[in-house]
Amino acid sequence: MKKFLAIGALSLAMLATMAAGVITTTASVQEAADTALELAIETAVLRQGSTGAEVKEVQRRLKQWGYYKGAVDGIFGAGTKQAVIAFQKKNGLSADGVVGKATYKALGMTASYNALTGGNSSSANAGASNYTSSDLYLLAKCIYAEGRGESYTGQVAIGAVIMNRVRSSSFPNTIAGVVYQKGAFTAVTDGQINLEPNQTAYNAARDAMNGWDPTYGCLYYYNPAVATSSWIFNRKTVTVIGKHVFAI
Repeated sequence: MKKFLAIGALSLAMLATMAAGVITTTASVQEAADTALELAIETAVLRQGSTGAEVKEVQRRLKQWGYYKGAVDGIFGAGTKQAVIAFQKKNGLSADGVVGKATYKALGMTASYNALTGGNSSSANAGASNYTSSDLYLLAKCIYAEGRGESYTGQVAIGAVIMNRVRSSSFPNTIAGVVYQKGAFTAVTDGQINLEPNQTAYNAARDAMNGWDPTYGCLYYYNPAVATSSWIFNRKTVTVIGKHVFAI
């Protein structure tokens, strides 16, 4: 009997040791996962001294919009930092020269933004992939017709309003439906929608599709110098870009 008890006690001790090992291993795995996540987040934030493809994309966008004059080389130097600060000031962000969540969002870099917020980057990037080349063409046409005299940011903002309407339950759920909604856009009424868009309008359309929204969710815009509807003046102003007031 004592022999059996001794064997049983030994078995229990072994099981306890194994369980402790499993718990320790699980804790170690979780700790390693947490550390990896922290490192990934730290890497995703760009600052002076950072290098790589993300830096190159930031430089490309800032150069395209006139903030950056240097080489698009993927090296986050002093020139890139100054360009980031200028962009941040223009967009009402904390001007620290560090590309984090808010700056990624303002740049329209949704995959990078989601890397920091824990969102699903694949679903965020699905925006452009859900639309056809015909959608892109029509959006570019509307941007060109409505805002070809505006800055690049102003043109993206027009595209963003159209995309915001597509996602809103108060408007048609397609780009064509929004653009051709009766009385929605002057360019459709006066025929300028039929003008051929340039490459800048195409680029602005792509950025709007990919999630860059300089209007912060606006559904309306107007030029106060030529607008005649008293109704539009009662909408809440969010921002002004060039000649256009953007409102909700």
